[in-house]
Amino acid sequence: MVQSVLSIGGNQGDRLETLRSAVRAIVGLPGVQLVAVSSVYETPPWGPVAQPDFLNAAVVVEVSERLSSLAFLHALQEIENNHGRTRDVHWGPLTLDIDVVVFGSEVSDLPELVLPHPHAHEREFVLVPWLEVDGEAEIPGLGRVDSLMASLDPALVTRKPDLSLM
Repeated sequence: MVQSVLSIGGNQGDRLETLRSAVRAIVGLPGVQLVAVSSVYETPPWGPVAQPDFLNAAVVVEVSERLSSLAFLHALQEIENNHGRTRDVHWGPLTLDIDVVVFGSEVSDLPELVLPHPHAHEREFVLVPWLEVDGEAEIPGLGRVDSLMASLDPALVTRKPDLSLM
């Protein structure tokens, strides 16, 4: 099994139910087992497009070695599509976004899949939820998540203790 960390989020429609449904779909994939799901966080949008705040979370799963990182990505993109995901505006509003942050220690620069995720170390909405479920988290080639957080502002993400994905 290969441990993979996913960052999930959305800011359109019923954000919470979409994330709950996405988690169910992810762990329903053949060869995928749930390890942990973070709390739900509300975060401002990333990028220059004016839009509503996101709900975000981290999902840690174990993936069968029979499933390549690229095949896993394609399965996750199908889940996004089933939840109304469109790719019209870069960094625009989304019903559901699922990013593969890490896939074991794999390093990849394929046009379709860059691992580790090229911007994860710059995004509080990725690192804060991940650190919550794995205090020893590391991004291959970049270091420990708690050290990477030193240059970021955790106040940009707000934990929503009244919301749960499970």
